[in-house]
Amino acid sequence: MTNTLITTQSPAGHEPSGAKAGAIGALVAAATFIFGIALFATSLIDYTSGDPTPAESVAFLGENEATFFVWYLVIFLVFGAAIIPLARTLHHRLRDASPQLADIGAVFAYIWAGLMFATGMIHNIGITAVGDLAETDPAQAEALWSSIDAVTNGLGGGNELVGGMWVLLVSVAAWTTKALPRSLNALGIISAISGLITVIPGLEDVGIVFGLGLIAWFAWVGVVLFRNPTPTTANAEVVR
Repeated sequence: MTNTLITTQSPAGHEPSGAKAGAIGALVAAATFIFGIALFATSLIDYTSGDPTPAESVAFLGENEATFFVWYLVIFLVFGAAIIPLARTLHHRLRDASPQLADIGAVFAYIWAGLMFATGMIHNIGITAVGDLAETDPAQAEALWSSIDAVTNGLGGGNELVGGMWVLLVSVAAWTTKALPRSLNALGIISAISGLITVIPGLEDVGIVFGLGLIAWFAWVGVVLFRNPTPTTANAEVVR
């Protein structure tokens, strides 16, 4: 009776995980971060810098409603849609060698996508409602925007817990299974930890490290998935 180690390899050209769709999702996600940061630092700088009062926020929203609509559409709705195929691809890539981390990570990814959809839709419906109300009752418009801002910050802007957990779990699973380059996994772990830190009051600004790190992480993952959609995977099976 002998034990034999069998190495299995995904058939060439076979992409059961939709690796190309995942790669596109990763690159789109990186692009949404770049777009969001660029707009944050240019067209919206008067709003995003400092600490505007509710009255100042409502006035700025009224003057830049179209810009805000596009900003929220891209950074929340397009981003949320992009991470779904990416999460599915990474789950498939990791599930055989690290099923628990892959499964839990995928759950966090899909929760994150849902939160992004909710945040984007609340924002884009909210800015229209605030704009309409500002014409008749400025005080109520300010109160409404303050409420919307608090809710959406809690869902998807004030901390990066859910996204950080997904990236951390994927990076740890990929590190142990060598499903992704080790240096890429190191970047993911560092970025994820910076995102998790944002749950601590007063450390929300660390989120910029998470954002910049994820631009590189998403782009790098996308390149890896395009170049190596079906990596060789070694699965140990005992044959008696």
